[in-house]
Amino acid sequence: MRFVIEEKDNGKSVRDYLREQGVSATLLSRLKRIENGITVNQDQVTVRAILSTGDLLDIAVEEKESPLHIVPRPLPISIVFENEDLLVANKPAFMPTHPSYGHFEDTLANGLSYHYTANGVSFRPRFVNRLDRNTTGAVLVARHALAAATLSADMANGDIKKTYLALVKGRLDRPMTIERNIKRQAESIIIREACAANEGDYAKTIVEPLAASDDFSLVRLLPETGRTHQLRVHLASVGHPMLGDDLYGVADALMKRHALHAATLTFPSPRTRETVKVCAPLPTDMRSKIIELGEEAIALAEAECGQTG
Repeated sequence: MRFVIEEKDNGKSVRDYLREQGVSATLLSRLKRIENGITVNQDQVTVRAILSTGDLLDIAVEEKESPLHIVPRPLPISIVFENEDLLVANKPAFMPTHPSYGHFEDTLANGLSYHYTANGVSFRPRFVNRLDRNTTGAVLVARHALAAATLSADMANGDIKKTYLALVKGRLDRPMTIERNIKRQAESIIIREACAANEGDYAKTIVEPLAASDDFSLVRLLPETGRTHQLRVHLASVGHPMLGDDLYGVADALMKRHALHAATLTFPSPRTRETVKVCAPLPTDMRSKIIELGEEAIALAEAECGQTG
């Protein structure tokens, strides 16, 4: 990664400058141990070197090898945005984000690893956000340690915004804000439930209706916290569980999974800090259900997912 030293940073040490850019002490230590880990104007330097206006400071943050525990597999993945620091993948339904018990070779991590290593590029997936196995849509992945640290800090600070589309049971035609704490259900490691304010963790979701019938509704969801199963638990708690949700909702003939799609991610670029907005196209199964609400509903849903014209 390259930094061009501006006049305001003239006279700073490499260490101080990089720490201001979000480089952790751990990463600095690693950079000091590798050849050409830190260079100024293509000459290797120590972290004590003093910078001047116009200097080109490079750090070797690119991955040199892929992790051995992630087996590359040719899986159906789609990358909707990519640059040298990060990528956004459109995760399909029924695919876990990363390996876990029972899913060692069928995850988004396996597919991304194959995509890069098949082209001779080392790749270590550093997920900034994760989606449930049956949730589709945008997943943000850092391509190196510095981008991961920067984006993770942005996530913790609330600077990464997520928008979801969901199909929920019943007519929901007015906006609402759901503020209900969430806790793990007793004797379950998976199921969560809404609970009293003195229990569990605070959670907040903004719900905005887009189209509705007496049977089901299309809604936009804006989570302001990121608790496990938050959107599913919150909607079920107000009597509008997601269609196809086998934990908190109701079965549906056309939905073989819970009807939830991560439509957009908006985040600051790790390098320039400019705002980036990335959309993930509407999945086929949700589109097939939304059509029951009419052409206007489809147009609204596709616009949310950046599909215009």
